[in-house]
Amino acid sequence: MVEKMKKYGLPIFIFLLFFTVIFIFYLDWQISHRQLTFAMLDVGQGDALFIESSSGTQVLIDVGPPRKIIGELSRLMSPLDRYIDAVIITNPDQDHIGGFTDVLEIYKIGKIFESGTINNSKIYQNLLTEAGNKNIPRFLAKKGMKLHLGDGAVIDILFPDRDVSDWTPNDGSIIARLTYGDTSIMLTGDSTIKTEKIILANNPSENLASDILKVGHHGSRTSTSNSFLKAVSPKYALISNGKNNKYGHPHQEIVDTLEQFGAKILRTDLLGTIVFFCDRINPCEIKK
Repeated sequence: MVEKMKKYGLPIFIFLLFFTVIFIFYLDWQISHRQLTFAMLDVGQGDALFIESSSGTQVLIDVGPPRKIIGELSRLMSPLDRYIDAVIITNPDQDHIGGFTDVLEIYKIGKIFESGTINNSKIYQNLLTEAGNKNIPRFLAKKGMKLHLGDGAVIDILFPDRDVSDWTPNDGSIIARLTYGDTSIMLTGDSTIKTEKIILANNPSENLASDILKVGHHGSRTSTSNSFLKAVSPKYALISNGKNNKYGHPHQEIVDTLEQFGAKILRTDLLGTIVFFCDRINPCEIKK
């Protein structure tokens, strides 16, 4: 027995050591290649973004108009998954909150974050009632808040930086920036040029530069100023809008400006739901 141990012990030790090293490298590769999912859902003339971090935390940023979100959401979430960690409502207009009761019929929601602007519409009052009935905690989003999604993914709230309760929903819209590894995504809701000026005045350029820009207010000329675009300098510009919508979104001058800045424009009215897969060490990839 001792002779066999002497004969085979060293080769066995070397094999185990080699296997351990390979396993460690494999684990490191797996960790570095875990992906974050970012999707702009095709909800017609409205906004709804879905984020799932590589650790499994799921966030909705707006929920679109009524009866639009569930079909798109079901394509991204497991049929057994019935929990969404948080919903961020960038503003209380119907095209951003109309799908809230639809979501609540199927999913449990952990938290709600709001801008603080007010809408007296019945649909917004229903949202408040349903959130209260379900005991969902509600928070005001404020500049400086960091929502940690796990595995290094963070949503930084850039605006509001003040009380916006008497502002219009668009002027008071939440602006946030999602970062994961080397990837950054600017999330603008329906924010206007007025809000963009505040962001530009109060943030260094490194806090604004982003690979992906969710274009403000469906590509309306009320948003996406040249100075804001220059600071963000996106590779991709995502526009959520309905086919042949009555507002003419996106406005042609905004499309022209985005092209002049070299951003690749992706629109839900032309492409449907747009999905990116992002990891920490490579550029995001678009799902084909």
